[in-house]
Amino acid sequence: MNLRSLDLNLLVILDALLDEAHVSRAADRLGLSQPAASAALQRCRHLFRDELLERGRGTMRLTAKAESLRAPLKSLLAGVTDLVTPHEVPLAEIRQTLRIAMADYPALFVTGPLQRSLSDTAPGIDLVIQPWHGAEAAKAALVDGTTDIAISVFPGEEGDINREELFSEHYVVALRAGHPAILNFDLEGWLAWPHILVSGRGETRSPLDAELARLDRARRVGLVVPSFGMVPDLLRGSDMIAMLPSRVMAAAADLVTLPTPIPITGFPLHLAWHRRREKDRALRYVAALLRNLLS
Repeated sequence: MNLRSLDLNLLVILDALLDEAHVSRAADRLGLSQPAASAALQRCRHLFRDELLERGRGTMRLTAKAESLRAPLKSLLAGVTDLVTPHEVPLAEIRQTLRIAMADYPALFVTGPLQRSLSDTAPGIDLVIQPWHGAEAAKAALVDGTTDIAISVFPGEEGDINREELFSEHYVVALRAGHPAILNFDLEGWLAWPHILVSGRGETRSPLDAELARLDRARRVGLVVPSFGMVPDLLRGSDMIAMLPSRVMAAAADLVTLPTPIPITGFPLHLAWHRRREKDRALRYVAALLRNLLS
């Protein structure tokens, strides 16, 4: 292939088309007309000898070839940006949107302080807190470029993902003040009351249940909710009990926290982004703010 005939702008448009899987949305994102974006898609189809976007049921979907292009295209464009950027733009002049994937824990206690810090120091950086679909989905989104930063548990080495541990979390038992189980709290008292379980997928069991089964014990899960933020009010108005990450309780000082009656393994929380973004000043700055907020 003759690289001199390749229009780099075409790859920028292709990147938007693959992100959006929608011609009109890609055109709006780039400030192009819909016909111009459609014409660019046709040129890309000719260039890669593939449909790239094909009709599905009422929508467009990426072909297998298009999916395989996403990560290398992101890396290529990031490299070109690093090559041609003449100097580091002052933080106050950056105009950029960053997408952050994290569950409501830790989003509950970092989103507000993060936004306030940015408004003071880098007001042109906008944030999108994305819906949480699990650690594997977050890692895949970092690779294909649909997520910029992820906060989650990422065990082991992650290849092209830059991962650093923020802290190691432990669990506590939470219940309302005056709860009958507080006096002489033990395993029996813990299991005598219905529990609240947090599960974004509506699951009724967790690793705790497997640990209890190993001890030939079981608990009653009386309520499953999708968000840690819902739990404090539910505890205040009932005799239910919850096992929560300790930092969730910082915003619920009126509740009682107790150590778990049996040893429960905690978890490390990691901050992650793709290595191709190492020179992205906005990303590095937001990552530093998150690191300070969570360390």
